[in-house]
Amino acid sequence: MNFQDEFRDRLLVETMTANIAGLAEKLSEPVRFMEVCGTHTMAIYQYGIKSLLPEKVKLISGPGCPVCVTPVGYVDRAVAYSRDPQVIITTFGDMLRVPGSDSSLMEERARGADIRIVYSPLDAVSLAAANPSRTVVFLGVGFETTAPGIAASILRAEQMKLRNYFVLASHKTMPVPMDVLTSDPELKIRGYLCPAHVSTVIGGVAYQHIAEKYKIPCVVTGFEPTDVLQGIEMLLLQTLRSESRVEIQYSRAVRWECNSKALEILYRVFETSDAVWRGLGNLPGSGLSIRELYGRFDAERALPVELPQPREHDGCACGDILKGKLSPFDCPLFATACTPESPVGACMVSSEGTCAAAYKYGR
Repeated sequence: MNFQDEFRDRLLVETMTANIAGLAEKLSEPVRFMEVCGTHTMAIYQYGIKSLLPEKVKLISGPGCPVCVTPVGYVDRAVAYSRDPQVIITTFGDMLRVPGSDSSLMEERARGADIRIVYSPLDAVSLAAANPSRTVVFLGVGFETTAPGIAASILRAEQMKLRNYFVLASHKTMPVPMDVLTSDPELKIRGYLCPAHVSTVIGGVAYQHIAEKYKIPCVVTGFEPTDVLQGIEMLLLQTLRSESRVEIQYSRAVRWECNSKALEILYRVFETSDAVWRGLGNLPGSGLSIRELYGRFDAERALPVELPQPREHDGCACGDILKGKLSPFDCPLFATACTPESPVGACMVSSEGTCAAAYKYGR
């Protein structure tokens, strides 16, 4: 049995499901737990986790997909840059089909724009070095997981004395929206499955204030079926014991302390700032902006461009889905006007989007 199969063992899943059912019978009222990681959302739909849970335990999906929470105005700026024949846009693949106000990067590439998918921001740095007469813009989208690598690309560009490499930054930090969502009385969140990838950088300690402030449990959880089920079981045990602390289920990858080396690189280049989240609006202290010291690499500062007034698409419920107030099946466009082949909202585009997961596995 390989390492992955050990976490997909059918008998173990059945045992854990029975344990959860037994714990749920002891609850005085139903509970709602939220996952705030796009990979968790995909795994929960892929493995049918919700169908294994008793009625008293409900999982809701939060704003854990970085592409999904990126606002329309950011896409509009990237589209505007792509229309300049001197510009090469470099990006991870998920951003290509995200709709802007009147176009997407995929549509612009079909019209002849030079838009290239890269697998690392360092690939974009190499591209800038190889094309000194062109302007290379990397689309820096993501949470604390990807931000250190993008910071490293700026440090590398500085070392190489490149003048044609820029980052259009839209980085966000995870604990802030968890604070906002937990304080929403309509959601009634009773616990969190905390993101695993992000936690390898910020550590379990990053969620301590959530547990202490709102008196709810938080469990950093892995991505395999037994990981998710054990995370739910740990949340239930804390709930029944009236405990509110941070536990790490995904101990094979996550530690209590942060990754100090990654954060040192991150905050050398970036500083905390306000950020606009799709669905959540402007959240103070939830973003990462390029410091003034490295401002020459900041596309938004260095490359002014005229932009349309940002416009969300009528009928799209992506914002409320990201807040956990609606499910994809509540959106009138889901699987009709909005499909992976022709997405209306960002939640249907990304491989980590709630609507994409529901479309692929939940129907």
